[in-house]
Amino acid sequence: MTILEARHLAKSYQDSDRRIEVLKDANLLVNKGDLICITGKSGCGKSTLLHMLGLLDNPDQGKVLIEGKEVSSSSKEAPQIRNRDLGFVFQFHYLVEDLTAVENVALPLLIAGHSKSTSLAKAAELLSGFGLEERLNHYSNQLSGGEQQRVSLARALINKPKVVLADEPTGNLDPEKSAEIWETILRLNRELEQAFVVITHDREQARLASITYELEHGVLSPVNP
Repeated sequence: MTILEARHLAKSYQDSDRRIEVLKDANLLVNKGDLICITGKSGCGKSTLLHMLGLLDNPDQGKVLIEGKEVSSSSKEAPQIRNRDLGFVFQFHYLVEDLTAVENVALPLLIAGHSKSTSLAKAAELLSGFGLEERLNHYSNQLSGGEQQRVSLARALINKPKVVLADEPTGNLDPEKSAEIWETILRLNRELEQAFVVITHDREQARLASITYELEHGVLSPVNP
């Protein structure tokens, strides 16, 4: 079952007197249970592609579909779709500093209209599954980098999204913490059949995925296993 699709995406930017083509006719299918990695050099356009998949930016050409329905960042439903159907994890955790770990994770449920008690209870249950049951009421500056990223991942999952979009989720972590995050992603993909699209410059990490693409000179190409 295809849950997210990109068809013929193209994107370019004007840089002084020249036009830079970031994406050229990019196509991508994400099915339930897929773990997809997209690799490429820094600045090649990986994050631009992820932003279009996540309805944070529009392509110059082409379209994005969720379960067969065309969607875009400019549609009035985009914020609701992002909160309900898509989960986001970035290199920097972007936790709200004035909220505790459990409050950060509960935030998408609260935005969706759930009660505070229900949202906090579900967030606490999810964080406990991540081994953070003793860190629920800690603020982000009281958590390690790996713990912060696990909170960020839990927040991305709290609404049970169709797909999680992760942009260099381990790029700001040391090798040990990076391995922990990857183990968590692999477990969630395997046990819950949670679909992931992960942007990474690390080809060793990309080999853990079931499907890998390379983005180079604006062209998105599948990588043979």
